[in-house]
Amino acid sequence: MERNVAQIALFAALIAALGAIPQITLAFGIPITAQSMGVMLAGAVLGARRGFLSMMLFLLLVAIGLPLLAGGRGGLGAFVAPTSGFLIAFPFGAFVTGLFVEKVRLRPIGLRAGIGAALGGILVLYALGILGMSIGLGKSIPECAKLVMAFLPGDVLKAGVTGMLVAALAKARPQSVAWSVRA
Repeated sequence: MERNVAQIALFAALIAALGAIPQITLAFGIPITAQSMGVMLAGAVLGARRGFLSMMLFLLLVAIGLPLLAGGRGGLGAFVAPTSGFLIAFPFGAFVTGLFVEKVRLRPIGLRAGIGAALGGILVLYALGILGMSIGLGKSIPECAKLVMAFLPGDVLKAGVTGMLVAALAKARPQSVAWSVRA
């Protein structure tokens, strides 16, 4: 029980730390950050349930005003910005990533984690992110989907790095990636 709580808190802290990496803001106001890789890692390492909970803890800390988002943002205003759909998607992205790595028996483990990261950390984040952008920017969903394509190469790279990191962690400390012990 204590280990689960510690891991959930650790990954909430990891995504906060990834927010400290300087962001690159695109012309239409959406920043490129490293935090989406934190979502991917949370799901891929912790699994569906604990990954989801770590992202919910992170969002709670942001909601109460801690400046944990890229660029030092925090507070309830972050949940009505054009990026709000991406934020709201964090727990669901981690859940889908974790569910994939737990349920799909694909070898090697790094490939499984990379594909799971792409499904949760790209597909889920983009789906809700595009919807949030559409509402926040007053643009159509196809227009926002086109804008988001600028993020795709970087996010595919993040999913690949996630796969490699999880594979290395599973090899070095299999007990740290609990689902890999059963795989």
